[in-house]
Amino acid sequence: MSVVGKTGEVAAPGAREYLTFRLDQEEYGIDILKVQEIRGYESPTRIANAPDFIKGVVNLRGTIVPIVDMRLKFNCTQAEYNSFTVVIVLNLRQRVVGIVVDSVSDVMELALENIRAAPDIESVIDNSCILGLGSVGERMLILLDIEKLMSGVDMGLVPIGE
Repeated sequence: MSVVGKTGEVAAPGAREYLTFRLDQEEYGIDILKVQEIRGYESPTRIANAPDFIKGVVNLRGTIVPIVDMRLKFNCTQAEYNSFTVVIVLNLRQRVVGIVVDSVSDVMELALENIRAAPDIESVIDNSCILGLGSVGERMLILLDIEKLMSGVDMGLVPIGE
């Protein structure tokens, strides 16, 4: 299934759209422009000596795509595969990467005034990979710089051409 943006709505100046997804009890947002598609979870082919959170690779229409389980990467209490588990296929520079998440919520537009700086606390996510905290009504989103997160040295995903 492909991601379809909202139609007929005019974006506010400075507003950006984020694809929101759940990991355990938390809700995250990533820039919708980085998302290529959303797919159901299928077991990837394991790669020897890869970090635990890299589940393996899948062949996506002739492109070999590494699959990163974000639940394992972020030390979630459980990583259960069920009918809601999906893979968000990202297009990051010249690299295609899939991330496994518990479920996809929706596409949400956030104006700059609804985004606050993330608190400087120790967590499994490098603070430089958190763009901020977005709030819409009672919902709080952790906005990720997914490109920076996926290109971190600990990810083991070597950029193409380097």
